[in-house]
Formats: sequence, C-alpha cells, structure tokens
Amino acid sequence: MIDWLRNFVDNYTHDMYVPRVQVMDIIEILIITVIVYEIMLWIKNTKAWMLLRGIIMLGVFIFLAWMFQMHTILYLAGQSINVLAIAAVVVFQPELRRALEKLGEKNLFNSINPFDRGRENERFSDETADSIVRACYEMGNVCTGALIVVEQAIRLNEYEMTGIELDCKVSSQVLINIFEHNTPLHDGAVIIRGDRITSATCYLPLSDNMSISKDLGTRHRAALGMSEVCDALVIVVSEETGLVSAAMSGRLTRGIRREELREMLGQIQYRRSEQKRFTIRKGWRRG
Repeated sequence: MIDWLRNFVDNYTHDMYVPRVQVMDIIEILIITVIVYEIMLWIKNTKAWMLLRGIIMLGVFIFLAWMFQMHTILYLAGQSINVLAIAAVVVFQPELRRALEKLGEKNLFNSINPFDRGRENERFSDETADSIVRACYEMGNVCTGALIVVEQAIRLNEYEMTGIELDCKVSSQVLINIFEHNTPLHDGAVIIRGDRITSATCYLPLSDNMSISKDLGTRHRAALGMSEVCDALVIVVSEETGLVSAAMSGRLTRGIRREELREMLGQIQYRRSEQKRFTIRKGWRRG
C-alpha cells in the first residue's frame, strides 16, 4: 500500500514545478492582497459595484465562447477591448477621481517627515464647534431643517460657487437665522471653512447609493452624496423629526446626541491628528 502511494505521488509530481518562495515574494503577495482588498471595498461602496458585476458576467460569457470555439464572438470581443477600456474610464470617472483624492488624503510624505510631526494646525476654534452644535440642536428642537458642510483638507470651491457668498463668522445665531423657514438663504447647504461661513444655499451632489433607507429625504441624500465625493463632515437636521445626523466618508450616522456631534467636530479639528481621524472613522460603522 505504501509503495502504491509512493508510485502514485511520483507519477503525478515528478514533472511538477515547485517555485522557491523567498521573503520578498511573501511581502509582494501581502502588498497585492491589501491593494486588491482595498479596491474591492472601494468598488463595493460605490455605484461601480453594479457595473463591475456586469463586466464579470460579460467575462463569463466570453470565457464560454472561448470554450466552445465561437470564433465570431471572440473576434468581436477582441476588437472591442480598446473601446471598452476607454468606456470604463469614462463611466468610472467620478469613482476614479475620488480614489485619487483619497490617496492624496493619506499625507504619506508628511507622515514620514520627522520635522513635521507634532505640528497641529487648528481647522476651527472651540467656539466655532460649540456654535455649530448649539445651532443644530436648537433647530432640531423646533424641527427646522438644516444642512451644514464642515470643510477639511479638500477645498469645496466648486460647490461654493453654486450658492451665495457670505464670508461671515460662525455663530449659532447666524446659522439659525440662515435656515429659518421662508428666508432667502434657508434652502440648500451652508459651507464652513475654518471659523467662517463661506457661502449658503449651496447645491450638493445626491448619493446614488441604492441601500439608503427610503424614509430619508433629499437633504440626507445630499449629505451622504457630499461625503462620498470629499472628506468633509456634513451635518443634517431633519425637518420632519428634528433628529441630527452626520455623514462622512460615505457613511451616515442618524440620530446622534449632542455629545457625539461635539466629539466628531473635536476629532477633525486638527489637521495632523491622524490617530483621531482613525478613531472617528472606526466609530461610524453603525450608520
């Protein structure tokens, strides 16, 4: 029995090529695995997921055509590869742009610069953060709808141009007055940069996420859509329920408490606080 097993193994493995695995090979495999995993996560959280499923189905169809030697289909597929590649770039243009922006947000050169560590540039003051929180919950108490965008690293100039320029200091009174019913500036979003309100009545992109709850209105979809195309913190006050929600990195957290919103603002308050930034993203998985 042992001889038979030995002969069987020898017959099927004597011509088998066994590569030599070195440490560098293992490192390369790990790097490629992480890259593929991150790409799949990125695709799954965007509308590109449905398009990817269509591409996979098309690939399966071409594979079956190759197995059954359907030469006409294979010829047409071969001639269409270049056109499909260009079409993919056009179709995925928003997602590719967002991926490059996310890569730029990593601040790799700053993280390895020993002279730049420990420097923290304040985005906005504690007074501004407290004013935003106070305004949101005072508006929530009377069911006044609001949409506030707190800018971070990515400049939002293209969205500012869709609104009316203000350039005024952030205060709870100003925010409440802007979103008051039947006022000229209440419709749309307010963009905050640092301690200043740069513009109001801004139009934001709506999210294409099909998994969004059907009871969410346009204001919440705009908040989620804005968080998908930039790194801003977007705060929403529901006009129907008065609940305060927050969106960031394509995730929406509904019905947050006053203390939670103040903590979120505190965690994005400093430009170099990478550990705090990780903490806030980790804590928003329930949204």
